[in-house]
This record gives sequence, C-alpha cells and structure tokens, in this order.
Amino acid sequence: MKKTFRIIMLSLFIAQSLVLYIVEGMLPVPFIAPGAKLGLANLITVIAMYSLPRKRDVCLILFVRVLLAAAFGGGINAFFYSVAGAILSLGVMLLLKEAGKFSILGVSMAGGIFHNLGQVIVASLVVANLKIMLYLPILAVAGAGTGLLIGLTSVFTLRHLKKLPVYKRMQE
Repeated sequence: MKKTFRIIMLSLFIAQSLVLYIVEGMLPVPFIAPGAKLGLANLITVIAMYSLPRKRDVCLILFVRVLLAAAFGGGINAFFYSVAGAILSLGVMLLLKEAGKFSILGVSMAGGIFHNLGQVIVASLVVANLKIMLYLPILAVAGAGTGLLIGLTSVFTLRHLKKLPVYKRMQE
C-alpha cells in the first residue's frame, strides 16, 4: 500500500470509529449492567483487522481512536478504562485471528468479553476492591452478545467491501 493511500485509509478508519463512538454515547442503551455499551467503534477495529495487511495499522487505528475519544469528552478516567479494554481486547482478537481456528464471530465475541475484563480490572484497581469482579459474569454475557452483533455486521460489511476496487489496493 502506497504511503499516501495508507494514510488516507487509516484516517478514514479512525474517523469512522470515532463517529461510531460518539453516536454510541448518544444512544440510550437499556442494558442490565450499568456502563455496558454496544461497542460500535469496535466494528471498525474488526473490519480493519480483516482488511488491512499490517497489524500495527490496526493498533494505530485503535489507539488514536481511544486517545481522540478521551480528548473529545471522555476525560482521563475514560481513557484509562478504554485503553485497558482496548489493549486486552485487541491482543486477544489478534491472537485468535492468527490461530486461524476462529471465525470473525468468535474473534469479535472474544474481543467484547476481554474488553470488559480489561475495564473491570481497571475499576477494581481504582476502587481498590476485588469484589467488583463479581460484576464480570454479567459483563461477559453482555460482551459476548454485543461481540456477536459486531461480528455479524463485520461479516456483512467485509463481504461487500471485498467487491470494491479499493479493497485490492488495501491489500498491497
């Protein structure tokens, strides 16, 4: 992928994930678990994982989105929760994808679960109480469910993205 084209594609992925993050913040989500979200911005992370040849580009997209989201209104606390969830989630998703034994749905579901695990770990450190881990089973179910929805949407999007001429350029 040529340098200019790569910068444009990374910028588009970052912008899309940031817009999804902002839109998600405006949606009332009637989850049982307070703080649980749909993880719409993770849609772009999953699509980038399966359409960009370089893992470091996916890491860059995710890190810049987390940084900008915190700057646009999340604050420093949101940054720490988001970066912990993002690092754990992306690490697990990349490992499972590289293993080659998991579908996009499985990879995305694991990402949702491990994102919540990362956030609960930070929360238990912030409040200095491990009892907050009791909240994890509820968040794991929510993460698996939202991960499934993100995975399904990713499959549909990638199926159509692969038909576009730009997809072949992204693979270079």
